[in-house]
Parts: sequence; C-alpha cells; structure tokens
Amino acid sequence: MEKKSTLTCSKCNVELQEFEANFVYLEKTLQHKVLRCPECGQVYLPEEMVRGRIREVEDSLEEK
Repeated sequence: MEKKSTLTCSKCNVELQEFEANFVYLEKTLQHKVLRCPECGQVYLPEEMVRGRIREVEDSLEEK
C-alpha cells in the first residue's frame, strides 16, 4: 500500500487537514473540501482545483 504524501504549513510546520469551505466567485457559491492549517487557518488550493472550478462557474454563466 502506497503512503499518501502530506503537506505541511510553511508558517506553523504542522500537517494540513481537510475541511469543507465555501468560496464565492462571480456571485456563485462553491463548496469544496480543501486543506487548511489547523493552527493559523492558511488554506492550500491546488492549481488544478482553482482552474477547474473557476472554469466550471464561467461556463455555467455563459450558458445563461
């Protein structure tokens, strides 16, 4: 079984934990699980998630 690599907060040096977050973009609310530092609250957003979700909202707005 392959072990998952973990990310740590560069400020606090603790492991990031997954939590449910709400994001607002172009008046649309998105809900997605993201990694966050349990101490300082800094959020890690992978580039693939940001580009994909933003594109999804933009596409839905173009359809209206």
